[in-house]
Amino acid sequence: MPDISLTTLVLLCIAAALAGWIDAVVGGGGLLLLPALLLGLPQTGAAHVLGTNKAVAIVGTTGAAVTYVRKAPVQVGTAVRIGLAALAGSMGGAFFAAGISSEVLRPVIMVVLLGVAAFVMLRPTFGTAAPEDRRKVTRARTVAAIVLVGGGIGFYDGLFGPGTGTFLVLALTAVLHLDLVTASATAKIVNVCTNAGALAMFAYQGTVLWQLAALMAVFNLAGGMFGARMALRKGSEFVRGVLLVVVFSLVAKLGFDQWNA
Repeated sequence: MPDISLTTLVLLCIAAALAGWIDAVVGGGGLLLLPALLLGLPQTGAAHVLGTNKAVAIVGTTGAAVTYVRKAPVQVGTAVRIGLAALAGSMGGAFFAAGISSEVLRPVIMVVLLGVAAFVMLRPTFGTAAPEDRRKVTRARTVAAIVLVGGGIGFYDGLFGPGTGTFLVLALTAVLHLDLVTASATAKIVNVCTNAGALAMFAYQGTVLWQLAALMAVFNLAGGMFGARMALRKGSEFVRGVLLVVVFSLVAKLGFDQWNA
């Protein structure tokens, strides 16, 4: 474990718990966890920060996924197939990432997110699908979810990254006619697949601070399981509200990054 103060360690653990809660409800926990690690470990290389971030996040994501699967009507087989496509897509995105400027991508993603926020606010029924709506999902839509949602968002995750979990929730809701709670549950399974692939690569490269990650992962797991239970208990309207907060937070962060680029 790096030489850090007790105060910093406590703050990192709190950030891990909050990130786990946000990620379990609607995705986007990395918006808090990764900056917290960067601030708390200023002398640590970026690769070790990213690797440690993945080692922490996968624990909370897995806990949230298990909690959801026990109580939400999740099609695990479909979620895993989307997750495998996302894993392949993220590898492709990572391959091309070196040749893409984040300064070009940020404004595009900001516009897309603002459009998403407007759509969600203007369509109060978005993400409140009834069971009969889910039964109308055709095989073609399932294939589209695997290829476009899994492969496309996975590619984005490898290429750029911020807000991947949130994009997954939105896309799964739109393509598979899921309610927001079920979409969050499905997104968690997909996240487990992509995080596992990324963590395997970081571990192979020796860029994970395992002791720090293990401690933070305990808090991330608690936050993730608590967030999943809260989303299941409060329903889609609660998830919709958190979704809008996360979307606007992501836009603000991207705008700040663009301003300071």
